Amino acid sequence: MNNNITIREATPSDSELIATVVCMAVGYDTTHPIYPVFEELARRDVSQYSWRNTLIAEVDGVTAGALVGYDGALLTTLREPIYPLLERHLGSTLNIEDETEVGEFYLDSLGVLAKYRGLGIGSKLISAMCDKARKEGHQRVGLIVDYDNNRAEHLYTSLGFKRVGHKQFLGHPMHHLQLTVNKE
Repeated sequence: MNNNITIREATPSDSELIATVVCMAVGYDTTHPIYPVFEELARRDVSQYSWRNTLIAEVDGVTAGALVGYDGALLTTLREPIYPLLERHLGSTLNIEDETEVGEFYLDSLGVLAKYRGLGIGSKLISAMCDKARKEGHQRVGLIVDYDNNRAEHLYTSLGFKRVGHKQFLGHPMHHLQLTVNKE
């Protein structure tokens, strides 16, 4: 393996990988009943987990990871499609707290397949998404990380993210981190 890592925009054919990554980000695997919800959302043009909001990492031409990110001001609109799908697939909806806000580009779900971890793919995806946010005119990029996920928080702080507060997400306390990508 040469470990030639490339980052590209996602396509609709990446929906399975995107769904896998979103499941990983919330602590599930692809056998969880929510997986089909994420896969359907990934195939849509407009949704929180749309392929249009995703960058894909490839190692030697093989998909290895993904990062979903979007303008935090669009969260309500992007999240709307999830509720009927949750009702259809799970029989109920969830109370989902807003994890982002107006004024930040939000890094929602990051995941690298186990076989490809340790190659710097997460860092490359984050850097590429931050570049995209900057080019789109955003000044801040934000994310949340579980209080107990020190390894992930170390990755984010090594890339320049700093704690700016706290948020609740699906009932879990999370650190809210941001990175300035354009000077105000």
